[in-house]
Amino acid sequence: MSIRQASLENSEITKHFDSQLDFTAQVITDPSQTSTGNYSFTARLLSFEIDEKLFSLRVPIRIISKQELELLPGQTVSATARVVQTKESRVAALLLVDEDFEVLTPPSRWAASLGAIRTGLRTHSGDGDAGALIPGMVLGDTSKQTAEFKDQMKRSGLTHLVAVSGANFAIVSSFVLWCMQFVIRRKNYRIIATAIALACFIALVRPSPSVLRAAAMAAVLLSAQVTKRKTDSLPALGFAIAAVVIGDPWQSRDAGFALSVLATAGLLLFAPVIENHLPTHKKLAGALAPPIAATVFCAPILVALSGYLSPMSIFANLLAAPFVAPITIVGFIAALVSPIAPALTSLLVFIIRVPAGLIV
Repeated sequence: MSIRQASLENSEITKHFDSQLDFTAQVITDPSQTSTGNYSFTARLLSFEIDEKLFSLRVPIRIISKQELELLPGQTVSATARVVQTKESRVAALLLVDEDFEVLTPPSRWAASLGAIRTGLRTHSGDGDAGALIPGMVLGDTSKQTAEFKDQMKRSGLTHLVAVSGANFAIVSSFVLWCMQFVIRRKNYRIIATAIALACFIALVRPSPSVLRAAAMAAVLLSAQVTKRKTDSLPALGFAIAAVVIGDPWQSRDAGFALSVLATAGLLLFAPVIENHLPTHKKLAGALAPPIAATVFCAPILVALSGYLSPMSIFANLLAAPFVAPITIVGFIAALVSPIAPALTSLLVFIIRVPAGLIV
């Protein structure tokens, strides 16, 4: 992590803060609108020119523009920007662009296909908080969600439903694994095919830090489910933690990563104990155990972040749980068919707007 941090802090771009320059960069994330009305995205800085000197490099940067942008990951753009120092640890600098971008390369077929799927679901999901929740839960697209809605979900303990979480990954992976049994007979091959599908799903929802850790935690839950050997779940969790931190060292300072790890550990270690000792009906105990275990394990981080702990989140999660899988699976199918069958997408979205409305 120190090496990665040092490489950013000593990059050539850091020597030109508060300067105006021409740059070329490759888009990494989709442009999203900020609370101030600007559009923000991360990119890989490829080159910049200042004082008739050209520098070639490969460092991550954050770009903010006043104009609405329709760019897809992988495209190369150029513009004139002012370089500003940033507090964001994952990027070397912040580039403020006031003028128009020049798009140098079109999106690849792969990027255009994924973009069409995301746009299709967003377009057909409808208005209101229910319509904003569907693309967030299914594809991690939170562009339609208001700050007020996000705050309400946070206070009720349902913030993990605002965007793609480990639970959504586990649901999609289990659904794909179930479908594979009708196509592939051998169990090992089915698991490999599911892993490939999960990698494609990561590309679809965009490999942001939160998505990568959700995918890693989902892989742990899936491996525990497939092997049916609980003794393997904790080493799998340890491996997932190591893989995520090596791939993105800044996750180690991210509270969201800590919550993901603790929630997964609670589901693996504490939920079975609660389920066995709750003096209630077996199905009710099975439904109550996961939110209780996750809340107990995450309590120290939640209190440190927000200053309070909401026991009502257990009941909110209990009531919302039956609707998560239908929204995720049906919404996933609706998104996949949206570029070729928009009428079918509208019908599927109409169906899942009911459970989405109940969660809201």
